[in-house]
Amino acid sequence: MPNKRERVTIPFLTLKPGEEAEAIDAAIRRVVTRGWFVLGPEVESFEREFATASGIAHTVGVGNGTDALFLLLKALGIGPGDEVITTPLSAAFSALAIVMAGARPVFADIDVNRLTIDPAAVRAAVGPKTAAILPVHLYGQPADMPALADVASRHHLALIEDCCQAHLATCAGRPVGTFGQGGAFSFYPTKNLGAVGDGGVACTGDEQTAERIRKLRNGGQSAQYRHDLAGVNSRLDDIQAAVLRAKLPFLERWTARRRALAALYREHLAVVEPTVPAEHDPGHVYHLFPVRSVARDRLRQHLRTSGIDTLIHYPTPLTQQPAFAEHRPAAAPVAEAICRELVSLPLHPALTDASANQVIDAVRAFAP
Repeated sequence: MPNKRERVTIPFLTLKPGEEAEAIDAAIRRVVTRGWFVLGPEVESFEREFATASGIAHTVGVGNGTDALFLLLKALGIGPGDEVITTPLSAAFSALAIVMAGARPVFADIDVNRLTIDPAAVRAAVGPKTAAILPVHLYGQPADMPALADVASRHHLALIEDCCQAHLATCAGRPVGTFGQGGAFSFYPTKNLGAVGDGGVACTGDEQTAERIRKLRNGGQSAQYRHDLAGVNSRLDDIQAAVLRAKLPFLERWTARRRALAALYREHLAVVEPTVPAEHDPGHVYHLFPVRSVARDRLRQHLRTSGIDTLIHYPTPLTQQPAFAEHRPAAAPVAEAICRELVSLPLHPALTDASANQVIDAVRAFAP
């Protein structure tokens, strides 16, 4: 708990609407007044608007980001007997989507500097059953997509991007989600663009793939009560779509604010312990701002005493999660070591410069 002299508490995140509150209220009233709550005009409009904002040809609203990954895999025919190479440093849902599709997740270790999947490790992991590569744009920093696209092309593999933490991110000047067969975005409330519940979109540059996902998300229906495919029930509802439409016009400014705060942190934390992971692409959108410390627990306690909240993303690599034990994951020593050191500092559009500077001062005062 903060001591008595440190009365200012800096929360890790705030989800309470700010400048967008009035637009959200109006959007919810619009949906309730219309009385159309599932797969209605708000969903169709948001799909078009998000596609335009993200530089993507087709987006399909679904229940959440996990379902978006699963439906992309299913639409591409990836399932039992197939292997999908992915990262061991991510939320478990990235690999759980592979398991949902009936495929086996194969974990390739991460780049020690970029913290995303290492293309060299991916090349080494390709085998006769490999069907796809599923990189994660972790913390808002894109994976090395040109290198991964080269691996996918050489081995004739599908490339599916987990963009759930990377709204509006680019890699080498190109929008994430456009390097392979498709990508997935999440609108969980904590994301850079968050709903007031769950939500997601699957995106693709291929119209036939998009149409197949539209059927699959709605029980495989091509028309009411005609089920052409063995689909699922994963539909973005109209209230969530309306809220996301209300917030979308603010996203570019919020992204700029995240980058400005990250630049402030980088400028003043460049020569201290903990260490700050490098920015490898200006398209980074800073969903999170992790730092590395060999004394992480003591750093967190120090910041907590100063009234500053922190979180760990993620404490356990996926190779060590019981849910994936049956898939006999190989060790990922880089990810396993880094998981013991990462801690995320507060960074969100509502964070003031004064609060950011207070975080900086507290970190700089830490004696490991």
